[in-house]
Amino acid sequence: MSGLVIEKKKANRSQEAPLSRIILVILVVVLDVAAVWFIQNALSKGFTQLVIIISVIAVMLNLIFLIPKAYPFRWMAIGLSFLVLFTIYPMIFTIYVAFTNYGDGHLLTKEQALPLIQKATYLPEEGKSYSWTAYLSESNEYALWLVNADGETFIGKPGEQIVPAQLGDAGIGDADANGIPVSLDGYTRLNPLVAATNKDLPSIKFGLEGDQTIQIRSPSEAAELEIRYVYDEAADTVVDQSNGDIYYNVNGTFTTRDGKTIAPGFRTVVGFKNFIDFTTSPALRGPLVRIVTWNFIFPTISVLSTFALGLAIAIMFNDRDFPLKKVIRSFLLIPYTIPGLISIIMWRGMLNPEFGVINRFLNDWFGWAPAWTTEPSWAQAAILLVNLWLGYPYFMLITSGALQAIPSDIYEAAMIDGASGWQQFRRITLPLLLVAVGPLLIASYVYNFNNFNLIYLFISGGPPIVGASTQAGHTDILISYVYKLAFESGGRGVQYGLASAISIIVFFIVGTITLVQYRFTNMWEEVSENV
Repeated sequence: MSGLVIEKKKANRSQEAPLSRIILVILVVVLDVAAVWFIQNALSKGFTQLVIIISVIAVMLNLIFLIPKAYPFRWMAIGLSFLVLFTIYPMIFTIYVAFTNYGDGHLLTKEQALPLIQKATYLPEEGKSYSWTAYLSESNEYALWLVNADGETFIGKPGEQIVPAQLGDAGIGDADANGIPVSLDGYTRLNPLVAATNKDLPSIKFGLEGDQTIQIRSPSEAAELEIRYVYDEAADTVVDQSNGDIYYNVNGTFTTRDGKTIAPGFRTVVGFKNFIDFTTSPALRGPLVRIVTWNFIFPTISVLSTFALGLAIAIMFNDRDFPLKKVIRSFLLIPYTIPGLISIIMWRGMLNPEFGVINRFLNDWFGWAPAWTTEPSWAQAAILLVNLWLGYPYFMLITSGALQAIPSDIYEAAMIDGASGWQQFRRITLPLLLVAVGPLLIASYVYNFNNFNLIYLFISGGPPIVGASTQAGHTDILISYVYKLAFESGGRGVQYGLASAISIIVFFIVGTITLVQYRFTNMWEEVSENV
């Protein structure tokens, strides 16, 4: 009997296996169709890097779900896809953008920019201009009633030759007070305001292609316009038909020998130009020197001040006879329990030069208060003060735990040898503490080196550096400066390429700092062994 049950289970499993396989294949086909649709749209918009990444993800998922040996990876398929799309791709794209001119004026590909450039028109010397009135048929086809400077009248239709016409001709309706027909045969006159705001009319060529065509130039004028810019693919140049100027492709912008340019530009690879500009450009050098200098000063003072204050409080509370220890410690932990965003905004309000409670108190008592937001040195002091408030509870907690781990007999031996309190701290407490909290000091330094939230939320990097060609402030660090270059129009506009180059430089700076500081960690361990 049990054998029959086993056979039935095997039969059911064999029936279920083909069904699950069919469902799996259907899901993979749906995935492939979606990937192909996305890739086609991305290609049409010039996002070739995204096309490559989506293709890699699609191939990876096909291999995982269709190859039996790859079955264990199915549980990680979504995670691997997100890893490639949201971690690896942004890194690769940032590196690519750093070597391009991507930014304001260069957002499009060359294939997208050229049609826009060639839409520009001009009126040649021999070209004629007309006043115009627009008409629309029931089939949404347009016609123009044209009047030239000599008072001669014509009818223009897309794809048909411009023909002379007179009031009273067949198909031409009665004239209004201005001598304009109220209707044409099969066409109704558009309201002048509606016609003037119509977005389709300026792009329509009235007349026969190959012959002289007429385009609407303004709400009151239509003219025999010609294409102004003609692209020469062989020479990669653009010729201005109106005056004969030749525009050459210079780093994604068509430029003449005397510096005239055509907009829009287009994305192109510019090599190490962004990195060179970062280090040598006179326009960038001034603010960058200040920003980089402050970028090292800010995390250094922040780490030292928060560690010193946190350690001082921890040492006081390490005394068994300290009164009301638990109550006071609870109050001191309040900054750690409030979200940093709220704390920064609260401090911004309290340090407001006009309405802040701190400045009002200082003015009432001393008749003077610092200009926290307008004076560079006071703005930097305010940033350090707020960061001290946010950071000391963290070090108070970790140093409190580390102090408890130091054996008391070491201090007893030191006291027998006649060591003072300062000598005990310098020779015993600090070396042993640094072994425990050294990596955390390094992590805190790296965090503050890129502490965008505090810099941007408190004062947006201000006050501005006078004379800077870009949006740069006295409290800006590299990461906030990168944000302004990439996402805030101002000065020379957003510059994704330069921002990406600076991001890569910041990565190497932080990496170098971390490696150097870890060498100091090894030194602290050697010192602790001799304690």
